[in-house]
Amino acid sequence: MPPAFAPSAADLRLALYEPDIPQNAGTLLRTAACLGVAVDLIEPAGFAITDKNLRRAGLDYLDAAALTRHDDWAAFDARRRAEGRRLILLTTRGATPYFDFAFRPGDVIMVGRESAGVPDRVHETADARLIVPMRPGLRSLNVAIAAAFVLGEAMRRLDAFPPLDRG
Repeated sequence: MPPAFAPSAADLRLALYEPDIPQNAGTLLRTAACLGVAVDLIEPAGFAITDKNLRRAGLDYLDAAALTRHDDWAAFDARRRAEGRRLILLTTRGATPYFDFAFRPGDVIMVGRESAGVPDRVHETADARLIVPMRPGLRSLNVAIAAAFVLGEAMRRLDAFPPLDRG
């Protein structure tokens, strides 16, 4: 049985906007579980949100993940605002490299749909739009890879990694 969820010291959250690919969502849930980062999944997804669809990449880590499902963008955004959290969007349309950004405890780091990112109304709502710099001529990274880059940097800056388990 996995350990109970223990949130990171920075109370960061990861938001998945209408994910298209269950393997990516499973990978992100696994990453978040290991790092102690709660996940907000904004529906509708491009697949049925079932254990079967997420388990291939998430393995047995899914039981250790803290997942909150939201019926739609409006429900997620209302909750985020009520909690006073900033929305940090990872996007190829961003101008600020993620390593130049000043993360704060409570930030919500969001990735968009693999096929289309996020719509303009979501883009305009974001408090910051970050990019992972890449070589010219290449379009984008996998959302799970991009989120791992940025979560790692945010946690490093906020000194929020879980303690090492050397046992």
